[in-house]
Amino acid sequence: MAKIEVVNVTKRFGKFTALNNVNLEIKDNEFFVLFGPAGAGKTTLLNNVAGIQIPEEGLIRFNGEIMNKIDPAHRNVAMVFENYALYPNLTVYENIASPLRSPLYKKDNATVDREVHRVAELLRIDHLLERLPSQISNGQKQRVAIGRALVRDPNVFLMDEPLAHLDAKLRHYMRSELKEMQSSFNTTCIYVTHDFLEAVSLGDRIAIINEGSIVQVGTREEVYYTPCNEFVAALVGEPEINLVDGRLFAENGKYYVEVLEKGYLLPLPESSGIIRKLVDSGVNEYHIGFRPNNVRYTFEKKDGLLKGTVYSFESIGNKAVLIAKIGDKFVRMIAPNDLKVRLDQAVYVELPIHKAIFFDAQTTRFIGTSDEAAIYRLVQEQLSKGVQ
Repeated sequence: MAKIEVVNVTKRFGKFTALNNVNLEIKDNEFFVLFGPAGAGKTTLLNNVAGIQIPEEGLIRFNGEIMNKIDPAHRNVAMVFENYALYPNLTVYENIASPLRSPLYKKDNATVDREVHRVAELLRIDHLLERLPSQISNGQKQRVAIGRALVRDPNVFLMDEPLAHLDAKLRHYMRSELKEMQSSFNTTCIYVTHDFLEAVSLGDRIAIINEGSIVQVGTREEVYYTPCNEFVAALVGEPEINLVDGRLFAENGKYYVEVLEKGYLLPLPESSGIIRKLVDSGVNEYHIGFRPNNVRYTFEKKDGLLKGTVYSFESIGNKAVLIAKIGDKFVRMIAPNDLKVRLDQAVYVELPIHKAIFFDAQTTRFIGTSDEAAIYRLVQEQLSKGVQ
């Protein structure tokens, strides 16, 4: 187990800066997720923690000890890759045992046998120990790779897109398994992914990285309900958040935002505190975010709703994404996957102003949210942390 500190780390490859002054503190026994698009710097950061690469600037610390000059073999980190990296000519038993037989550890046969069986039983692969990698499934191969990493009781467990090659059903199953495994082994874990569902289902906290820089660090609730900018809001959510232009209006002591159509005003909830934040921001033009799962629609004409037409309808598992075109803008919504709908059909859309997220239209920075329930949850979360 280890507390990991990444302090002002910069890593370059020639003229390309892969990591730019990165700072992170990962708690002992935390399941910490690095989440971002392809090429963001996730794997590079993992390699610097492991010692596979050395930063040009900054420090890597384990439990306060500077690790920059300590080679990977002596950092006691274990890595799991997306391609499993198993020895094809060795049995599952020998693959798991291989770190313990290495010159660094040189464990006796009795210890090797005890530890291999202990890990295999925890991972529920003890019935596969005599098989070769070619004789087991991809999900089982990933468990073997995890077992090989865990068998030597590492201080830090590094996982680089370990579920990328699994099918959707198996990924869903393995997500819950990984979280349970990490809790059982009491090991600090840094997990790299570009998959939103993996990030929010696994991470105690999530660091969002883009173009070599950390954009935001927080719990799943913090990055979802209070994203620091539009990039994070778009990344954290599936389907992607709707962002529409909005302007603030005041009339007879009431505040409204105008969205999508001239004269279409949505009254701002007074109890959420968002009015004060918008006024104090000194900004009059916003990008307003509406999560697709909060947007409501009907095919019956109703006053007060925005009229649009069905632009597309795509089934995704047990639900579907309905996209409406309103003027020259598009609004995504969640719908039943068996909904009977035709393209260009009239649809009437209700934007949930009580669950809106506001951004500065110029800087794209977060201003506030009108979601009172989210505000309450975040306050309670912070209070519980304070008590602990």
